[in-house]
Amino acid sequence: MKVAVIYNRESQKVINLFGQPNREKYGIKAINRIVNALKKGGHQVIALEGDKDLIDNLEEFMPRALKGERPGMAFNLSYGIQGQARYTHVPGILEMVGVPYVGSGPLAHSLALDKVVAKMLFAQRGVPTPEFAVLDAPGFEMPELAFPLIVKPKNEAVSFGIRIVNDEAELRDAAGVIFEQFEQPVLAERYIEGREVNVGLLGNGTALEAFPPAELIFGEGGPHIYTMEDKKRTSGRDIGVQCPAELTPALANKAKDIAVKAFHVLGCYDCARVDMRMDADGNLYVLEINSLPSLGEHGSYVAGAEAVGLDFDALVVRLVEVAAARYFGTPNPPDLSRRRSDPKHAGFAFLTERRDRLEKLLQEWSGVGSRSDDPVGIRLAAQRLTEQMNDIGLRLVRELTDDRDIWTWESPAGLAGGTLVIGHLDVPVNPQLGMEHFHRDPEWLYGEGVGSSRASLAMLEMALRAVKHVRRLNRTKLGVAIYADEGRDCEESTEVLRRACAEAGRVLVLNPGNAGDRIITTRRGQRRYRLRVEGKALRLGQAGRSAEVMRVLYRKLDELTGLTDRKSRVAVSVSDIATDAFPMRLPHRVRIGLQLSYPDQAQAVAMDRAMRGILRGGGVQWDLVMVSDRPPMPERKVNAALVQRLRAIAAEWDIPLGTDSSLWPSVAGLVPESVPVVCGLGPVASDLYTSDEAVSRISLVQRTLLLMQCLLDG
Repeated sequence: MKVAVIYNRESQKVINLFGQPNREKYGIKAINRIVNALKKGGHQVIALEGDKDLIDNLEEFMPRALKGERPGMAFNLSYGIQGQARYTHVPGILEMVGVPYVGSGPLAHSLALDKVVAKMLFAQRGVPTPEFAVLDAPGFEMPELAFPLIVKPKNEAVSFGIRIVNDEAELRDAAGVIFEQFEQPVLAERYIEGREVNVGLLGNGTALEAFPPAELIFGEGGPHIYTMEDKKRTSGRDIGVQCPAELTPALANKAKDIAVKAFHVLGCYDCARVDMRMDADGNLYVLEINSLPSLGEHGSYVAGAEAVGLDFDALVVRLVEVAAARYFGTPNPPDLSRRRSDPKHAGFAFLTERRDRLEKLLQEWSGVGSRSDDPVGIRLAAQRLTEQMNDIGLRLVRELTDDRDIWTWESPAGLAGGTLVIGHLDVPVNPQLGMEHFHRDPEWLYGEGVGSSRASLAMLEMALRAVKHVRRLNRTKLGVAIYADEGRDCEESTEVLRRACAEAGRVLVLNPGNAGDRIITTRRGQRRYRLRVEGKALRLGQAGRSAEVMRVLYRKLDELTGLTDRKSRVAVSVSDIATDAFPMRLPHRVRIGLQLSYPDQAQAVAMDRAMRGILRGGGVQWDLVMVSDRPPMPERKVNAALVQRLRAIAAEWDIPLGTDSSLWPSVAGLVPESVPVVCGLGPVASDLYTSDEAVSRISLVQRTLLLMQCLLDG
């Protein structure tokens, strides 16, 4: 499990430093000790400051969980940075963003920190606690309590400001210090002369376990109370911990019962330490409950755990198990990967346990340069891909491979009548753009070609490895076709792709998904044209019968783009213009790139005829050449069952999935109309073909799971 240890130590990353500052800090040695214990327990661990960057850091470390996937957990050590009820700040954030955590919730922390409210609840529910009074401000009236008294800040913990007073002068002096330093009311309570006993608690509900009572041994000299100076070891005396305390069995059980009741009264979770005083007659009084007990190696909570056989490492791991039991129903949820009889759950466990590996694969692919105009890079990328397919156990289909623009593999069961998965190896991007290095934020993954190509390659590998892991690869009919000329309109791979698609029973195209978690069921076709216009080389202002090439061209281009008709779903656009001109002459030759988007071949033929009809006359020569034609992916009835099955898988795993159409063409248009096909099964992407190209982190794992489950159907 991923566990984030959250603490407050050095960071003051807040919008403003405002309010009462935190005086409690965990030492770096103690933090590292907890981190190492969790790592020894098999957890993946990170240590984070509980500041304003916490949400982003958590989201990067443990992205949003899938349905059925146990999310990561926070191990909360945070005392807060500033303000009131600081113990509640991090738990409140964790609850808001949906991250499970070890320890009590905001309400229990708030009640435990407000010593007056806690004592009122104890008194109301029959938990013994010393008589008390609240001093609100300097000049207070003397409380009707007999000296000696003990005073402390009303809303602090860990012995801040604590002091024994024996008369009015000492009381007013001690209270004045608290008013000044802590800016809050003072709790004054009857001092119980006797022994100090602490009881640690671990668990929840009926499984709550009380450790044997631990006694603080004060020795000679100084007050018999545990001060902040003692905890920091600056008081000049050593306070020992004896556990189990020398109590009769009856007293020990009584202390445990009182501690358990106090725990339930305040609604604590997972762990706490109840501090008590015991007088000479054996009467026990609860002083306070620490809802965030220290895990310091010399503390009484750790000593209590050791008394029941939990060394430090075991205690830390047990705290995670206890919290897991509260959230998920069992301390040790069953390992889904062991459920061999249920391949879909075994595959789910395989993928979710390797989410980091999935992102690592994407990072590795993002670092492999194979732009559409880089044949050397494409060859190296193809070698890498071939090694992966061989390792998975797929075999190369030689008749559907040319080793330059397209490669096809199939499972031992063969491709015929099975599922064909199509992706591309090249990155179609403007060659003038610099290469974007891989990086991430909490929701998106960025890098060279991550959306257009790399995410699909990473998810394909992980999905195939999951199918192999559940021992279904050898008997699943499937093929993988990867081409490398997407940026060249599939000029070389088209015919091989047509043949591969004709052999398949269904086709899944791993182009990026549309915004809104949509796959693509229809796509328009696209033709690219090169138009060459040539006339005479005229001087500026030259009179005569010859036409200026550019003036004629602009009029014709306006007519061409005027063919665009939203109702008919056709569009004509100019993609680029380049001119040739002699020195001191107007351009005499122009080369223009044109694009035609169309819904079906009949419209394409009609638009081609209309374009050629416009490009006549004007005193110049016209030459229009179609350089590529990417056919549309029309709506087809045979798709209904495939789309319905994908939706059923998505619903089972709570994956958002809709359908959409697209203006952009894809190889899905090469699939015969009798073969079911969906496109856009890759992760949801944004800013495609730019330096800001990105894929959604949650979509990456969701679409990998969707692909894996769909392959298992085959």
